[in-house]
Amino acid sequence: MTREIFQSHIKELEQDMISMSEMVIKAINHSVEALKTQNIEEAKKIVANGALINKKRWDIEEKCIALIATQQPVASDLRDIIIILNIITDLERMGDHAGGIAKITIKYGNEPLVKPLIDIPRMAEKTTDMLKRSIDAFIKRNANVARAICNEDDEIDALYNQVYRELLTFMLEDPRVITRATYLLWVAHNLERIADRVTNICERIVFLVTGTMKEINVSKY
Repeated sequence: MTREIFQSHIKELEQDMISMSEMVIKAINHSVEALKTQNIEEAKKIVANGALINKKRWDIEEKCIALIATQQPVASDLRDIIIILNIITDLERMGDHAGGIAKITIKYGNEPLVKPLIDIPRMAEKTTDMLKRSIDAFIKRNANVARAICNEDDEIDALYNQVYRELLTFMLEDPRVITRATYLLWVAHNLERIADRVTNICERIVFLVTGTMKEINVSKY
């Protein structure tokens, strides 16, 4: 296989990864919107569509393994493939977290929301923006952008802690809302974990570009 053909296979893998990231971003946004509107039917669709994200991950992984097995890539090319494998694993887990939010919406049912959802949608918006930019940083091999995105994780942690404090106050004031408040805490926790996985992706990008793997941002929270 010529160098040009090999690179075309890498580009194909990258496009598949972008497509998977778009599926995950859609799942995250739709899961939070379903919670806001308490749309149980939409939440059920998100849970069912999780299988499509999983399938996309396995399809990409099979392509990566086939490329390694048939072409025996040199170290630099192998690094590209391994990073893609790492990224799609994180994306698949993000899809699971989005499905987790949808499952919480189903559990919540039509019970009144404990409080208007303000910070949780902010967490979703910020997290998906970080994810979009991290995938772009991978495509452009931009380690500086990746490092900057890692540092933004503190904003998600701050929002999570704010949600936690507010919901804990509601629980203390009225024990009858404990179950519903706990559900919202689980939602915020899923979003916080998604942001952590974006950080994982960015650390892999820095490794791809620099050859050094290390934890970039140790949360202040």
